[in-house]
Amino acid sequence: MTDFAGRLRLGVNIDHVATLRNARGGDLPDPVRAAHLAEEAGADGITAHLREDRRHIIDSDIDRLMDTLRVPLNFEMAATDEMQKIALRHKPHAVCIVPEKREERTTEGGLEVAREENKLAGYIAPLREAGCRVSIFIGADERQITAAHRIGAQVIELHTGAYCDAHAEGNFEIRDRELEMMREMSAYAHSLGLEVHAGHGLTYDTVTPVAAFPEVMELNIGHFLIGESVFRGLGPAIAEMRRLMDAARA
Repeated sequence: MTDFAGRLRLGVNIDHVATLRNARGGDLPDPVRAAHLAEEAGADGITAHLREDRRHIIDSDIDRLMDTLRVPLNFEMAATDEMQKIALRHKPHAVCIVPEKREERTTEGGLEVAREENKLAGYIAPLREAGCRVSIFIGADERQITAAHRIGAQVIELHTGAYCDAHAEGNFEIRDRELEMMREMSAYAHSLGLEVHAGHGLTYDTVTPVAAFPEVMELNIGHFLIGESVFRGLGPAIAEMRRLMDAARA
């Protein structure tokens, strides 16, 4: 069972440094340099999503991250044979299985686990055997969380996007309903022995209530921090997020 006394970890997603690089071509800005700056600023881990279409992070980024990171890499990936082979070659600290559609701008929802239990159980087994910690990116839904537990995932990451979108749109009734569901499902997942993470769309304005959930052990935040770094610098942007997370936990 997770120790609630542990410090809430911050994973910094560097995908959108690569998005900016790829918009023009060439090597700059370098997402691996961003990862190192995030380390120096106090990030507890780095998240990178190698999409099938390589729209932001590319294979050589993963190679360099694995070679040079001092903090754990959380390798986000779709449940494809290609991505499994890449993960088994690198053996990152953690792999997070996410849904992926070519036409989406960003990940739109949690993974459908309950309908794909047998397939996903077989898919993640070699990853666990290789020593990777397997996480499932999932909605705050009891059926999906139960299925994630059954297939042998060690971690779930709750999709916070609907909560953040409702807050941005000023729809506070939906926002509060989404927040309450995440609170309940965090407790439920913890009761099953799953470690609970959360992320997607979190900002300075939305992070505090989620960070206050005692069952949540890690937040993964990317797009907002990369955008905020344009104005503050990456180190100060991360430091402010870290401050808000620590204050919420205190």
